[in-house]
Amino acid sequence: MTRLQEVEAKLEKVRFFLEKQGLDAVALTTSANFAWLTAGGDNHVVMCSEIGVAPLVVTAEGQHLLTNNIEAQRFEDEEIGDLPFEIHFMQWNEEEPLGMLASVASGRVGTDGGWPADAAHVADDFARLRWQLMETETERYRQVGGIASRALLETGQEIEPGQTEHEIGALLAGKVLAAGATPVVVLIAADERIDGYRHPIPTNKTLEKRAMLVVGAVKWGLGISASRMVHFGEPPAELRDKHRACCTVDACFNLETRPGASVADIFTRAVEVYQETGFAEEWKLHHQGGATGYAPREYKGGFDCEQVVLEEQAFAWNPSITGTKSEDTILARAEGTEFLSSAAGWPTVEVSYDGSTLERPDILIR
Repeated sequence: MTRLQEVEAKLEKVRFFLEKQGLDAVALTTSANFAWLTAGGDNHVVMCSEIGVAPLVVTAEGQHLLTNNIEAQRFEDEEIGDLPFEIHFMQWNEEEPLGMLASVASGRVGTDGGWPADAAHVADDFARLRWQLMETETERYRQVGGIASRALLETGQEIEPGQTEHEIGALLAGKVLAAGATPVVVLIAADERIDGYRHPIPTNKTLEKRAMLVVGAVKWGLGISASRMVHFGEPPAELRDKHRACCTVDACFNLETRPGASVADIFTRAVEVYQETGFAEEWKLHHQGGATGYAPREYKGGFDCEQVVLEEQAFAWNPSITGTKSEDTILARAEGTEFLSSAAGWPTVEVSYDGSTLERPDILIR
């Protein structure tokens, strides 16, 4: 399937969505939906914003890209190419492109964000269109997984005691950027900060003996989440035990994530494994991850989650036990779990769950 064929298939889905929702048009403002509908295009300028600089508008008759004169030529040359989107642009100092919207759409308009202000908010329902990935998307996703995995491996092999978390984070982010992806999440913890914080934004703390590396890497709109542990010298037995237990919970999450499985049931079983491994309360200290893909978390798992795992749907579970963490991004397939990010080159630990064994990234000893 070509990129054009993928876009045309998705436009059919959007038009069916319009009919089902009773809409005449939908304005797609987020980078996630832009990437999905354009088969890998990118409409971001500000990395930390979910809203891009060029909304897409789809009606029953056509599909349009609205932007300004700063961005129009770049989108035509580098993002849209031969795709069947008509580009409309205004001068950069004009008001919001409501006039352009009125020229291409009328009637009841839906939106995945806050623009236009009077539109029907359909973000949650529209997001479901992204959850089941096409084969062309999974092919791209595997490449993103390779970028994240290599960046973590090389960073883990290169860092040294005395470096600050900022320096380690810069090394990790630089490797992601150099490979053509965007590091949307970079969390680095050294030594006691691993014990204290589940979301350790890098600081000037210097590395002594152990480090946790966490990356969120995005390319073509598809995001990989993965975490790795590094220790200089032999880790204490307590840390090894914690990490094995954490990997056992992770194995539960990953092996139970099969098409048709209830996400609430998966979550409940993983909480039981926390208890069985001797760490019953640790799940309460951080969310456990959930569905991913074009959004870092399409939704999070929980006891009350009403979702069911879909075939060809991506998940990133991230169990943690104080001092350690285990996380990779997977694809739920009919033939079994596929790891999109991998431990290739990284030491692994074999853990058992429900009669099956799984190799998970171990602590890298330097």
